[in-house]
Amino acid sequence: MARSRRTEERALDKDELAFVEKSHHPAIKELADKDLADLIRQLRDRRDKARDVANRQRREMRGKAAPAGAKGASDNTGTKEKLAILAAALKRANKERDRRGEGAVEAA
Repeated sequence: MARSRRTEERALDKDELAFVEKSHHPAIKELADKDLADLIRQLRDRRDKARDVANRQRREMRGKAAPAGAKGASDNTGTKEKLAILAAALKRANKERDRRGEGAVEAA
């Protein structure tokens, strides 16, 4: 399901939002290949971090892990939403990289 930019603004911090905005059309088409590779790396790092936090929070809610803070997690819907947004942005960036690779093969 498509997410609105308002939902992205609500779920992400300032740096993550900047990465996700670069993955939207038309901004992604204006990126150089090196910048696109950097964006993919940064999105992958942020997605992995969000995934790890969501998994930890889920374990805390089930009582399988000790709380990371003073109080255990009671809900992880925000973290799951962040994970989904970052995963979608990474998917868009990977698609753009693949599209550029196919264009180079066709031109040769």
